[in-house]
Amino acid sequence: MSTKKMSRFLAVAATALAIGAGAAYAAQPAEHGGPGGWHGHFMKELTQLHDQLKLNADQEKQWQAALDTMKQNHEAMRANHEQMKNQFKAAQQQPILDLNAMAAAHQQIEQKDAQLRQQTSDAWLKFYNGLNDQQKTTVSTALKQRFAKMESRHEKMSERWEHHKDAASAPAANQ
Repeated sequence: MSTKKMSRFLAVAATALAIGAGAAYAAQPAEHGGPGGWHGHFMKELTQLHDQLKLNADQEKQWQAALDTMKQNHEAMRANHEQMKNQFKAAQQQPILDLNAMAAAHQQIEQKDAQLRQQTSDAWLKFYNGLNDQQKTTVSTALKQRFAKMESRHEKMSERWEHHKDAASAPAANQ
């Protein structure tokens, strides 16, 4: 994962922790949104959280609205990603790349995706703000646990990267 993607993911994850984890799902690139894997695990966590909250009828409506917004925006972001991929493939067929056009197209997609992430965040915030203190505590506990897992995974990835980097530079140092 590139540094830019990682920092964007971490920013989205931090937002998700503040609002109930919905934005993290919406911000995932298309290649991470398929059945099973991260997506399946995330949806299972959301279902477990939903079951723990014991929502009243109004809260349930807000939950469903946030969930629907998240899913729709995730699909829209997948479509945006596919559109950008197709535009870049078409641009590569030209003898001289129009980097200005490619950058403008990328910027436009980024702006659309930012709006979709904001809509998703707003929907989850509306849901979260309708919870009572006990329910907010349940959400907070779940999110803190999720954040600790994410931090642990990040540390393991960093350790592997350092080990890989050290192993790659060792033969060069021995010559």
